[in-house]
Amino acid sequence: MKDNRIAARMASIAAFEVMEIQTLARAREAQGADVIHLEIGEPDFRTPAPVVEAAKRALDAVPMNYTSALGIAPLREAIARFYRDRYGVAVPAERVVVTAGSSAALLLAFGVLLDAGDEVLLADPGYPCNRHFAIALGGVPRAVPVGPASRYQLTPEIARAAWTPRTRVAMVASPANPTGTLVTPGEVAGLAALSREKGATLLVDEIYHGLTYGLDARTALAAGDDVFVVNSFSKYFQMTGWRLGWMVVPQPFVREVEKLAQNLYISPSTLAQHAALAAFAPETIAVLEARRKELAERRDYLLPALASLGFGIPVQPEGAFYVYADSSRLAPDSFAFARRVLEEAGVAFTPGRDFGSHEPERHIRIAYTQPVARLEEAVARLRRFLAGGN
Repeated sequence: MKDNRIAARMASIAAFEVMEIQTLARAREAQGADVIHLEIGEPDFRTPAPVVEAAKRALDAVPMNYTSALGIAPLREAIARFYRDRYGVAVPAERVVVTAGSSAALLLAFGVLLDAGDEVLLADPGYPCNRHFAIALGGVPRAVPVGPASRYQLTPEIARAAWTPRTRVAMVASPANPTGTLVTPGEVAGLAALSREKGATLLVDEIYHGLTYGLDARTALAAGDDVFVVNSFSKYFQMTGWRLGWMVVPQPFVREVEKLAQNLYISPSTLAQHAALAAFAPETIAVLEARRKELAERRDYLLPALASLGFGIPVQPEGAFYVYADSSRLAPDSFAFARRVLEEAGVAFTPGRDFGSHEPERHIRIAYTQPVARLEEAVARLRRFLAGGN
């Protein structure tokens, strides 16, 4: 039998650690254990009822055929209105591309922007799949170490210092996963100006927009028509399993993105697109805003509770639903720590290893995607675990 050769790129693509943790947690649950899930980046709320009802109506009334690779016109127009109404930014519907999840949007962006060997500047720590998307398309991720001094963000000054002749894309996330921090409007403008100066492109992940606490985020589209912006129906709109996102694309790239989407996945889910038409309805927004308030209450409980256990909180998260905590005072290796806490206390969270190579052993990510009562129980279990294990 001949050897099966695996593509060399796979050596640079690591397993998604949060999914590994979730698999271990599910295995413990199958054995009868009660596990509190603080590992997965998924809202615990059900998809809002108006969205579900819109999907049911569409199943009866709309042929479930392929759509345009760019998405159905009514949804592209609704997204354009959303930018006008929420952010005061005019975005032509022709520049809105509906995608098969925001992951597909990022693949499309890298696909039209990167040639083999081109570099993408990324913050480290950051969402792990971004670097793997770049690798899969022949690009080279350049993970730039960032820390509390820049709120774990890639600022214009940091990006300029890291820039090389091969840099083609600077990418930031606001709010960011795993830290929940934002890039300021001034920093976005500076990154956009730097990218123009260098003949490159700024790509901004706004997947957690809408989930901010005590402030409203401004879209990076205000920084210019040459910025790529990715968003999603998964987080704020709570449609994770529907696998639907979107991207606002500079006009010269729309046709190229369309061609690539046609070839990669033909079109986004027809059913999900018709369901998402109800995502912007006032009754849906009312539900989502109430849930945002609940997430803020969870964050406000968890931050002091974690500090009382000995976790460091270098920067207060302003958005998303994560706390990126320093666990070094409690354990020297966050990976082993996460495994022990899962096995002995029944609490699942994600070690820093998932998010890059900049001090991952010092950090864990905790997702506050459980009600306050479950968070209280998780803290109580952690307190007992730490009292018995140290």
